[in-house]
Amino acid sequence: MSDFTNGFWNIYIVVLTLIGILGCGVLLWSQSKHKVVLKPGASAQTQTTGHMWDEDLTELNTPMPRWWMWLFYITIVFGLVYLVLYPGLGNYAGSLGWKSAGAYQEELKQAEADYGPLFAKYQQQDLKAVAADPQARAMGERLFLTYCSQCHGSDARGSKGFPNLTDHDWLHGGEPDVIKTTILNGRNGMMPPMGAAVGSEKDIENVAQYVLSLSGSTSDPIKSVLGRGKFVANCAACHGADGKGNPMMGAPNLSDRIWLYGGSADTIMETIRRGRSNVMPAFKDFLGEGKVHVLSAYVWSLSNMPAATPH
Repeated sequence: MSDFTNGFWNIYIVVLTLIGILGCGVLLWSQSKHKVVLKPGASAQTQTTGHMWDEDLTELNTPMPRWWMWLFYITIVFGLVYLVLYPGLGNYAGSLGWKSAGAYQEELKQAEADYGPLFAKYQQQDLKAVAADPQARAMGERLFLTYCSQCHGSDARGSKGFPNLTDHDWLHGGEPDVIKTTILNGRNGMMPPMGAAVGSEKDIENVAQYVLSLSGSTSDPIKSVLGRGKFVANCAACHGADGKGNPMMGAPNLSDRIWLYGGSADTIMETIRRGRSNVMPAFKDFLGEGKVHVLSAYVWSLSNMPAATPH
């Protein structure tokens, strides 16, 4: 990487930028000096370059309009003035000292001054009370669409590998404080590869059929019986003997029909063989507790409050 951070590249960018701008000016100046030589009896409107297309489309040999050339000259001057005032010439920071990062920080400070007291007010309230406040829910929705919808979807119904937040199925529990903890600190979910521990491909298939039977899904009854012992020996420690999961460990409930990666036999077998690994990033440092408080209330409301009816 040092090859791209030494002083040569700074000079290279400066030279290339200035040559590009000045080259445009030289080209424009040279073309503005071009005189059209008319044939005897011809006018500027009839003099052509000799090029013709589609039998009757001809290219007139007329000079560029003066107003257009002066507009181009003004654009070049504007570009040079801009490069003096703002960064654009290698490491030169511009005479005004403007930086995009600095502008961003100023916007953040202004936003904090405008909205910080509002978030602070809601932070003092119970999460369920915040969820019942229309203004707070609108704020939480905007936060969700900005920071959460990329994974969970704009409707919060999730997708393969990303949980649906509109139902009542929660890996770590769906209480407001638990949701807030998840958003603040993130989660690391890991299902270890169990293929070697379970045994042969037949054993893996039998366990998958047993897992399907736990939720009443269509399964092979004989293979399910054969897979039960392997499940108890290898899977019950996390998912429980009855397959209802363990929120303290984030182990999913296998007795409902809600699947994070899909509920087909092949998908379950793949999960047993290879395991799964999921990461929910922490937002404590990025958003701050005030915004997370409002966001948590909104997420809780998705599965605990009736949707507004249209008027």
